[in-house]
Amino acid sequence: MELKDLPKCPVETTLKLIGEKWKILIIRDLLNGTKRFGELKKTCSGISQKVLTTNLRSMEDDGLVIRKVFSEVPPRVEYTLSDVGYSLAPVLNAMASWGTDYKTFLKLLQKRG
Repeated sequence: MELKDLPKCPVETTLKLIGEKWKILIIRDLLNGTKRFGELKKTCSGISQKVLTTNLRSMEDDGLVIRKVFSEVPPRVEYTLSDVGYSLAPVLNAMASWGTDYKTFLKLLQKRG
């Protein structure tokens, strides 16, 4: 990705890079360490092989993910977050915290209701 292709608004830039549901979940899983394609497919339940491949390629192009191919039979491919990818940890932690707080809020509303 080139600087000229990014929106002026930093929030829009972030959304452009990780705004898709699956990208957030892939990052969540890779924050725990390197994963193989099959492991990511299992932990991102409901994702198709094509969508996972497309998202991983996009994230690699954007510098968020590092793809390592091993010369073995059958071929083995591993995915790891780059330093830029790992820098998204506080964003995901904030999202997790907000999601937990929101669930608590809804529980309180339901008790009142």
